[in-house]
Amino acid sequence: MNNSPSPELKGIIAQMLKPLKGISLSMVIEGLSGNKIIPFDGQNNDNLILLNKLRTVAEQAAGSVNSTGIKRPRPNEVGNDIEPFVKNALKALGFSASTPKTTHGNHKSTGYPDIEFIDHVGRTHYLECKTFNIKNVSTTQRSFYLSPSDDFKVTKDAFHFLLSYEIDVFSTEGANKIYKCKSWKLINLEKLEVDVKYEFNSDNERLYSSDTILLEGKIY
Repeated sequence: MNNSPSPELKGIIAQMLKPLKGISLSMVIEGLSGNKIIPFDGQNNDNLILLNKLRTVAEQAAGSVNSTGIKRPRPNEVGNDIEPFVKNALKALGFSASTPKTTHGNHKSTGYPDIEFIDHVGRTHYLECKTFNIKNVSTTQRSFYLSPSDDFKVTKDAFHFLLSYEIDVFSTEGANKIYKCKSWKLINLEKLEVDVKYEFNSDNERLYSSDTILLEGKIY
């Protein structure tokens, strides 16, 4: 049997090695979910009220974090810990805030976006939570990720925001560091550009099959 790929397949694989760049997140969201990122009008009165409320949310969540600090050995682990503080701050201002429901009706904690909330006039919005280090905030280090899913967490037309906190080491406690928030940024994701980098993957069943193993042995 000839297992050599056809010239057409070779061409497809070669093309996959060239990442797609500068794709609008709005286009990606609509393509994956059928729902649109609503353009944010900064002159709309309800939107101005929302921004003022989100300012309060950002500051109150940071205050709660800084009252005790977040204990983690590495800074890249702090981002996940920010989310509950933001949820609590949203609820304290009267917003309904929860983990988004997927297209199959499940509450799914992993993946984009982190939070779904309903504002003062009943509109649904999505909010992603992140942290950043001021030393690399202007670099090309990748920091935003979105993976396609058949059970996606975006199910409505909505504004898409990202609330990101600058974190800094406040003190050290054993193997852990105590992190606190120094500043914050609220970002409108409507015009964010993203890149696509393809990945080849396999699973354990194929990786450890009788066709692949050359040698194996027991230690005890």
